Amino acid sequence: MSILNVRLSQDAAAIALGARAVAEKLGADKDVVLKRVGSRGLFWLEPLLEIETEGGWQAYGPVSAADVPSILDAARSGKSHARALGDLNQHPFLKKQTRLTFARCGTVDPASLADYEAAGGLAGIRRALEAGPQAVIDAVTSSGLRGRGGAGFPAGIKWKSAAETSATQKYVVCNADEGDSGTYADRMLMEGDPFLLIEGMVIAGLAIGASRGFVYVRSEYPHAIATMTKAIAAAREKGLLGARVLGSAHAFDLEVRVGAGSYVCGEETALLESLEGRRGQVRAKPPLPVHAGLFGKPTIVNNVLTFAAVPTILAQGAAFYRDLGFGRSRGTMPIQLAGDIKFGGLFETPFGPTLGELVDEIGGGTASGRPVRAVQVGGPLGAYFPRTLFDTPFDYEAFAARGGLIGHGGIVVFNDSVNLLQQARFAMEFCAVESCGKCTPCRIGAVRGVEVIDRLKKREPGQETLLRELCDIMRAGSLCALGGFVPYPVLSALEHFPEDFR
Repeated sequence: MSILNVRLSQDAAAIALGARAVAEKLGADKDVVLKRVGSRGLFWLEPLLEIETEGGWQAYGPVSAADVPSILDAARSGKSHARALGDLNQHPFLKKQTRLTFARCGTVDPASLADYEAAGGLAGIRRALEAGPQAVIDAVTSSGLRGRGGAGFPAGIKWKSAAETSATQKYVVCNADEGDSGTYADRMLMEGDPFLLIEGMVIAGLAIGASRGFVYVRSEYPHAIATMTKAIAAAREKGLLGARVLGSAHAFDLEVRVGAGSYVCGEETALLESLEGRRGQVRAKPPLPVHAGLFGKPTIVNNVLTFAAVPTILAQGAAFYRDLGFGRSRGTMPIQLAGDIKFGGLFETPFGPTLGELVDEIGGGTASGRPVRAVQVGGPLGAYFPRTLFDTPFDYEAFAARGGLIGHGGIVVFNDSVNLLQQARFAMEFCAVESCGKCTPCRIGAVRGVEVIDRLKKREPGQETLLRELCDIMRAGSLCALGGFVPYPVLSALEHFPEDFR
């Protein structure tokens, strides 16, 4: 019987959908060589496996353990199978994408540095070591790369400021505290291609003169924590981390730190407080972290996807990256489709497609078959957009001009059964629960917001005006974006869905 090379996702989403049982069934066949990989991001087809044949890799999904014997028989005999998907790279969902950050995810062993390098990895760090720190900063600046964590701040400016600040010790911190509803790109990357994140952080350390880095991951991501820990150990063993990075004079080492699930620790200064062993509370600025961050030393804090974009910029050139995108939003964005949507998954594309294209054409509309009523972009603090705004391009400035934000790239679709008053109330309640408590507008304003919405539901007079005034205070007076962004979902619900408030 012929040996079959098989790839099966060990992504958390695939595991939740039954991938472990599929793996056990595959393992029972002594003629199967099973490689566990990350997810390709087509979650409606998970568990998804790929089998190497004479005609290339052939995909099957969604697969149950009961399907495995017939799938293996079909692959060996060349027969057709009901679960067959053909060459996954030709699947419409993947074919429409421009995969840079997620180019390897789902095809390489996340624990193998050799696999990563064979698939084009380490070209960026080698280029960075040849070019030197200033050339790296110039390339990141010229590429137009902006922070993918939500704020959209130019990465090159942040790195330049940290590089120009004198200190005996500097730090690179990765914000992997992914807590927005409908987002999973950070987790997918850490579980499927962790060496890309490691390479990006090493390049950042070279650029600013830092010798230590931390990956701050939320405790709800046990698979990502385990995979990152293994990858860091492998990188250290192979010389990508340590006293002489790839034999150079540059020293850089990494470690994983696990957060306790606080949403506000996604804010960079609260994250630094937590890293230092204190309660995660927002710091007043200035000083900025690039001047006095972790332990009072110059620190750059970037999101997983920001660091992960850097190796491509160094390997293929700043112009290559800059030529993709829309307006001031350059490069690609891994967009995460969730909620009541037919084709939920990760779609990496240059900035610019409209919200309608992403929801209706890429996402296929609702899974339930009911009409789409609202879409929330940017997590629990993002605005609710109605169909009348579906012509909005996926771009930082375009969304801001219409009272929204793209945040970390999460899109959550709601059908016509949603009540937007309840969603507005949830935003206030969420803020009240997750507030660090340091500033009054956020700590007290969110509690009062829930009360006002409850009175508005009872049709008490004057409550809508009071709610709008409260949102203005929270937006203007909150110390960080947690309290400052709550008005986005509340006011957008009021503006676009007023019937739910009457």
